[in-house]
Amino acid sequence: MQPFSDMLSAIYQFRLIEEKLWTAGQPTESQLRAIREAGFEAVINLALPTSDRALANEGSIVTGLGMAYAHIPVDFKAPTAQDFRAFRGVTKAFEGRRVFVHCAANMRVSAFVYLYRVLEQRVPGSVAERDLQAIWQPDGVWSGFIKEVLESEKPAT
Repeated sequence: MQPFSDMLSAIYQFRLIEEKLWTAGQPTESQLRAIREAGFEAVINLALPTSDRALANEGSIVTGLGMAYAHIPVDFKAPTAQDFRAFRGVTKAFEGRRVFVHCAANMRVSAFVYLYRVLEQRVPGSVAERDLQAIWQPDGVWSGFIKEVLESEKPAT
């Protein structure tokens, strides 16, 4: 069996953001086990249940492994500020825990984590943007979404 770090880095579009926040595309069931064995306490899933490689029973798998699970299905073609507010609240509730956030290809997640880091953690946009752009260059829909959220949401005080 692979060491956990190799198993986790093999997850599609894997990205280590900070010690307690890692992101990726859709993990397999065995990769979810490796996520737990690596010490993660919570999984946040932003993919739709119909996304590529989605696990129909992911919530049961994750909670059966003893981790908290939150599913915030985000339509890739139409993300909303409400989606981000839900993500912000769940992520804040898991503060201090090791959290693994994924979607189908780490594109939704990279945008949401960018916004969370800038608005909640007060990370400079230029720093947070490096992790976003390491995954992808947001298209028109996502660039507009990011701009809208940055203009409408208040930073943490």
